Amino acid sequence: MTVASASAAAPVITPVEFMRLLADETRLRALLLLEQKGELCVCELTEALEVSQPKMSRHLAHLRDAGVVETRRAGQWIHYQRCESLPAWARQTLAHLAAELAAEEPYWADSKRIVRAIARNRSECK
Repeated sequence: MTVASASAAAPVITPVEFMRLLADETRLRALLLLEQKGELCVCELTEALEVSQPKMSRHLAHLRDAGVVETRRAGQWIHYQRCESLPAWARQTLAHLAAELAAEEPYWADSKRIVRAIARNRSECK
């Protein structure tokens, strides 16, 4: 799997910038799903979070530009995953949040919907 980041060198994110990104509900929910499932397509995230494609793409672009997620293109589809070069504190924060919020709403429902979205869309967006 070849992953291309938004720029040659991923930006170094500060704790304040990272927390600002997490402060938006759509970005937080998308990041927690990426933390749970690894790589996801925009169409899967859109369906799971019940938001429009333009809204999802706009939030993912913010995360990509900050160096929090990286992309892989497969035909017309763009797949996102958490950037492996994130600082350890940021990776640990996401892992902790994903574990602690898994049974809380709306995150629990997001997890159920992402399973259905993957089953429905995965063959089309490879």
